[in-house]
Amino acid sequence: MSTYQRTQYATRRQQSWGRNQNTARFVSPVKLGPVTHTIIVALMILVLGLIYLTQAIGARSYDYDASRLDERISELSTKKADLEVENARLTSLETISNSDVAQAMTAPAETEYAQ
Repeated sequence: MSTYQRTQYATRRQQSWGRNQNTARFVSPVKLGPVTHTIIVALMILVLGLIYLTQAIGARSYDYDASRLDERISELSTKKADLEVENARLTSLETISNSDVAQAMTAPAETEYAQ
């Protein structure tokens, strides 16, 4: 089998060539049979299927990441609500007035106001 390319030239009279059309034809030195064509098509379909699967798996991993982030957001929202309730309980006037610090305070002897 030779590795050179065969080029055939044809005149315009021999072929129905019009203006600005290529008059050189490429003839492949390699001839493939129907079994080889079938194998090549099957391999191309296999490669395209593998590309599709990698893309689908990649999208699914993003879905898992998103669901994990949603779970984390809901946990933190619940924790924030609990902390807001605790903050309200600790800052209530009754809690403050009954605390040890408030019990240790004394009332002033005199109060003067600026005029």
